[in-house]
Amino acid sequence: MDKIKEKLHDEIMLKIDLSREVTDEEIEEIIDECILRCEDGSFLTIKEKLQLRSDLFNSIRKKGVIQQLIDDPKVTEIMVNGTEGIFIEKAGKLYRWDKSFESLEELNNVIQQIAAGSNRVVNEASPIVDARLENGSRVNIVMNSVALNGPILTIRRFPEKPICIDDLIGFGTLTTEAAEFIRRLVLAGYNIFVSGGTGSGKTTFLNAMSAFIPPETRVITIEDSAELQIEGIDNLVKLETRNANVEGCEPITIRDLIKR
Repeated sequence: MDKIKEKLHDEIMLKIDLSREVTDEEIEEIIDECILRCEDGSFLTIKEKLQLRSDLFNSIRKKGVIQQLIDDPKVTEIMVNGTEGIFIEKAGKLYRWDKSFESLEELNNVIQQIAAGSNRVVNEASPIVDARLENGSRVNIVMNSVALNGPILTIRRFPEKPICIDDLIGFGTLTTEAAEFIRRLVLAGYNIFVSGGTGSGKTTFLNAMSAFIPPETRVITIEDSAELQIEGIDNLVKLETRNANVEGCEPITIRDLIKR
C-alpha cells in the first residue's frame, strides 16, 4: 500500500490549487476522488481505503505518520530517530512504535511545517531548534548536519489539565510548608529562580507557582519557545523570541524582549 500512497500523494498535490487557501474539506474531496479513480486501490478493503485516506490527509495537511500519536492523549513523548524508528513514552514507559517515516523527504516536510508554524527556521546553518505544536506540545529538532542518524524530532506533550500546587503536594514533590513559603514569596514580589535539567519539571513547577499570583496583576512572560500555561490572569502578555529568516526579518532575542 506504500507505493499506492506515494503515487496518490503526488497526484493529489498536482490537483491542489496552491495559489489560494485550500480548506480541509476540499483536500478531503480531492483525496476521495483520487482513491476512487485509482486502479491499484480497487484491490484494497474498505478498512485499508479508510486508513489510506487518513494517511494521505495527515501527510498533506498535518504531521504525517506521527499525527496519530499527537492525537493520542496517552502518549506523553514522541521520539523520531530519523527514518530508522519512532519511540513513544506512554504511562512512564518507552516503546518502539511499529510505524516510521518512509523517506527522509517526508520527515523533512513535517519538520519544516512544525518550524514554520512556530516562526522558526531550521536548516544546516541553524540545525538545532526548539518549537511547539498548536496544542502547546514542546518540540526539539536536530537536523542531520549534527545528528548522524537524523533528522531527530522530539515532541513532549504537556498535560491537558496543568498540574497545580495541590497535585505536587499529593505527589510528594512539595511539602505543605514549602508551598506556603513559596506563596508568601510570590505575593511579596520576590525574584525566584527555578533551575534544573531537561525534563526535571521547571515549566510544570512555574505553572503551578503562577496560581499564587494575584489575579489583578499584569503579567508579562518572555520565552524562547512559549510553553507556560498560566491561568486566572486576565492582564497577560505572552512574548516569544524569533529567529532571523530568509525573508530578511531580523532575529528578536530574549534580551531584546526584556529591553522593550
